[in-house]
Amino acid sequence: MRISAKADYAVRAALELAVAADGTSLKAEVIAAAQGVPHKFLEGILGDLRRGGLVASQRGGKGGYRLARPADEITIADVIRVVDGPLVSVRGVRPPELSYSGPAESLLPLWIAVRANVRKILGEVTLAEVAAAELPEEVLDLAEDPEAWTNP
Repeated sequence: MRISAKADYAVRAALELAVAADGTSLKAEVIAAAQGVPHKFLEGILGDLRRGGLVASQRGGKGGYRLARPADEITIADVIRVVDGPLVSVRGVRPPELSYSGPAESLLPLWIAVRANVRKILGEVTLAEVAAAELPEEVLDLAEDPEAWTNP
């Protein structure tokens, strides 16, 4: 799995919105500066998040962006899917739509298992948990494994 710059920036922007005071809208420039991301690129991402129903926007002097739902109701997977589509695909195809034969037959359950594990983590961790640095125990356990930090 590869996390695109767009997905990374989208999650970081959503986290900035998650920690904003209730009802407070943040301007794209403020979010971009806080996270060190390109402002113009972020504008497009925020538009995607708005069209995806995760972010609401308001025009005007007091305008900006805010989460459309509470941060504890939005998962990291929700954000990534809005800007990048399916969490796991093979050659741009969702695993259940694939078929293999011969010695490659067992690739399909392997790809399905990968997708299930990605969903288990990204689909269960909310913006609120990440913003509060309160990741679920199973995520922390995986991250504590020294092998997780090495690049084979």
